[in-house]
Amino acid sequence: MLAFVLHIYSVKSCNLQFFMQLTGRKIILAVSGSIAAYKTPELVRQFVKAGAEVRVIMTHAAADFVSPLSLETVSKHPVLHSVNNGSSWNNHVELGRWADVMLVAPCSANTLAKLATGLCDNLLCAVYLSATCPVLIAPAMDEDMWHHDSTKVNLEKVKSFGNRVIPVAHGELASGLVGEGRMAEPADIVTYVDEFLNKNLPLTGKKALVTAGPTYERIDPVRFIGNFSTGKMGVAVAEALAAAGAEVTLVLGPSSQQTKDARITVKGVESAQEMYDACIAAFESSDIAVMSAAVADYKPAIKADKKIKKDGNTLDIQLERTHDILASLGEKKKKQYLVGFALETNDEEANAEKKLTRKNADMIVLNSLNDEGAGFGHDTNKVTLIAKEGLKKELPLLSKKEVAQAIVEHIVNQVNG
Repeated sequence: MLAFVLHIYSVKSCNLQFFMQLTGRKIILAVSGSIAAYKTPELVRQFVKAGAEVRVIMTHAAADFVSPLSLETVSKHPVLHSVNNGSSWNNHVELGRWADVMLVAPCSANTLAKLATGLCDNLLCAVYLSATCPVLIAPAMDEDMWHHDSTKVNLEKVKSFGNRVIPVAHGELASGLVGEGRMAEPADIVTYVDEFLNKNLPLTGKKALVTAGPTYERIDPVRFIGNFSTGKMGVAVAEALAAAGAEVTLVLGPSSQQTKDARITVKGVESAQEMYDACIAAFESSDIAVMSAAVADYKPAIKADKKIKKDGNTLDIQLERTHDILASLGEKKKKQYLVGFALETNDEEANAEKKLTRKNADMIVLNSLNDEGAGFGHDTNKVTLIAKEGLKKELPLLSKKEVAQAIVEHIVNQVNG
């Protein structure tokens, strides 16, 4: 399975649009004894706002410049500063394996020297030496210290170990001088971390369109034709695509489901016509389209302006076909990888294969109402992936999140050749 899927299991500005790619990321922020430590609460705040989970470790000297309580408040986790806090042992090996990235910010000249030489006299250094994740270093020191030959040697040594050094800024320093040595500003550090973590995601630069949930076709102002779809499966697919680096537009029918993923733009719709219009508008610029919504096949030919009163023992409602969204996109398809869903009750595989051909899709995700724990309303699903290149892969009963990851894994393999 692809690396990003395994991870799910186990712009220099700070506007909301920028915060697109750190959702679910795990970051260790290691704070050393530099006056630039006063910037770290804002740095943590921006990471958390971006969706990252941040654990802070700090040296005893760092506490002279920033309160551990302030960092605990913004990170919502205890701040660690000792391997042994007197009552328990802080497992530095576990910490070093937990994170997607370790960021040393600020990194003082003293801490830089320790990292370069392998000294291990505090928790920060112990976690650094145990880290299996990439390490980014944001130096902070006065200009003369920054330009000293020993600092240059130490910088080259830590780089030779595979670590990345975030460039220092030019500006006013604690000494009153103006020059190089300032720690990069929090927004610039967040940008650097974002680009570092996400440049190799398999769907970076791709746009994806996903539909989810039911549609409601109004009979009158208080009644509608609908179905039992919750939108859970489609939202899970949208989040898995975003985790793989895609920019996602989620067209969501009436549903209580929500996503907190800032990488996903949600367009709420009610009817099949509204969903059709939203999909047609977004499809041309999309690279991937996953149609998982349960769209009504029929709608009332006439919608009453007022509530229909009871009159007699029967009520006849004439229905007319709605737009077939998947077939319409199949006709317009050029470069897009198009995925449809099929919920069947009989002759499941045969019907799914017909749909694959008839709708000009690239893959059909088949699920059956005959499988316990599958279909509408469940947190689990049991599907078979049927693709035009001959794939027929039956998955066991999984959580909808895991099913979404398997679907996206196949999409990645096809889109990236």
